[in-house]
Amino acid sequence: MGQLTTHVLDTMNGCPAAGMQVALHRVVAGGLVPLREVVLDADGRAGGPLIDGAALTAGRYRLVFSVAAYFSGRGVALPEPPFLDEVPLDFGVADASAHYHVPLLVSPWSYSTYRGS
Repeated sequence: MGQLTTHVLDTMNGCPAAGMQVALHRVVAGGLVPLREVVLDADGRAGGPLIDGAALTAGRYRLVFSVAAYFSGRGVALPEPPFLDEVPLDFGVADASAHYHVPLLVSPWSYSTYRGS
């Protein structure tokens, strides 16, 4: 059974990004279809798959991480507008039976991602 998971690490403070909001969308020809919104737990995770089983189909998806709101909520003084506000990550699911793990390592000024396991 396929699944999509995420995990966010706050590289400025060296900790999981607990409390960060994340939205999942399916990318279709007409735009975006909202699928789910979550607030990350104390480990910087969604507490389970964002989507799994028959709901995960081959295609294009977008995760949107609310980076500026998270860092502002931690008391970080950000410029207006912030350098990074919402970070969208577009990715493809080719094999809907596989596990797709999409982590984000983020600070107010940079981010990195990869396909995890």
